[in-house]
Amino acid sequence: MKKRILAMLLAGSMVFGLTACGGGSTATPAPEGSAPAETTPVESEGAKTVKVGLICIGDENDQGYTYNFIRGKEAVTEALAAKGINVEWLVKYNIGEDASCEEANIELAEEGCDLIINNSFGFEDHMLKVAPDYPDIEFISCTNQASAVDDLPNTHNAFANIYEGRYLAGVVAGMKMQEMIDAGEITPEQAVIGYVGAYSFAEVISGFTAYYLGAKSVCPSVTMKVSFVGSWSDATLEGNAAQALCDEGCIMISQHSDNTTPATAAQSAGAFHTGYNNDMISIAPEASLIGTRIDWSVYFEYAIEAVANGEEFDQDWCHGMDEGAVVMTALNEDIAAAGTAEKMAEVEEAIRTGALQVFDTTTFTVDGAELTTCMAIDTDGDFTADSEEAVFDGAFHESYFQSAPYFTTRIDGIEWLNEAF
Repeated sequence: MKKRILAMLLAGSMVFGLTACGGGSTATPAPEGSAPAETTPVESEGAKTVKVGLICIGDENDQGYTYNFIRGKEAVTEALAAKGINVEWLVKYNIGEDASCEEANIELAEEGCDLIINNSFGFEDHMLKVAPDYPDIEFISCTNQASAVDDLPNTHNAFANIYEGRYLAGVVAGMKMQEMIDAGEITPEQAVIGYVGAYSFAEVISGFTAYYLGAKSVCPSVTMKVSFVGSWSDATLEGNAAQALCDEGCIMISQHSDNTTPATAAQSAGAFHTGYNNDMISIAPEASLIGTRIDWSVYFEYAIEAVANGEEFDQDWCHGMDEGAVVMTALNEDIAAAGTAEKMAEVEEAIRTGALQVFDTTTFTVDGAELTTCMAIDTDGDFTADSEEAVFDGAFHESYFQSAPYFTTRIDGIEWLNEAF
């Protein structure tokens, strides 16, 4: 398999936009060493059994990033049991993006895992130190990229087209703002979104750009302000950023961060909110409209079943609504604009079938001009400028050449209040 790392080249200038990932928890601090393993017992005799290790940067108490992985774990265990495959899980929680991750991978390998999944971007370097010593074990780094370009056949990357879900969440937000404009509650100029981002990395940029384009498709006057907090998971920073955005006049808050504080801050300020990784209606019923998340059980089922059957599986995997890997949380019908559910169904079907391209270049401009070229650099790991054109057929094709996002273009209508790398 030919593997690639991508960078961006826009209007003759190279912008390196390799992906980032999120995941963390402030609920329980990461220990200095590996956390205790959690084992799911085998339930049925006579079935194939796969021992799977899962290394998490947080725990299920974050109600966000790691919690979403645990949901995937539980769902796939049930799905594979129906196929005659038992999954024995060994889970390590609250592992740091440091030497403790390397230790966790070694411990799980020594405990006989057939497959080890690392759930955070910062885990990959540590995982890659261990994988060569255990060639018979498959190692997966979620939301990452290096495994797709290394020379190790037992390392893998996986992500999902979460930008599709963000676009759809943006449609929900835009419909609410347009309803407020039509009712005379706000002026068109007051339709301003505030977005709390973790870092100014490709994954975050891709996500909030998709969200903005979704909102703009139904509320043409919308604009966006983005505040980066420099952390994947800091409840206080996220809440403060959301509050500051509300103070600047934003009436809609969204986020690429792991905590629920942007939702509660939005509700306290009288703004609306759309979330990520989890349904946040219960904690902000007057503000939270909807959320989007990756359903990791889809990929887990694909990879674990392949291991159970002794089959190879992709070193770089990415799907979205086409395979149910990107889903929406419940719509808050009590506060959503009239007709939102029907519009969501229409847009989701168009995304799923490919009739709607999220980054359709006719729907946005860059410095007043349509984006006509944006080169994805085929590097084979060494940044040699053997280029691949990411703009074709009238759209920028995100995650087409690799699973990790690489959209880093700053489009008109979105104001960056700061940067954080």
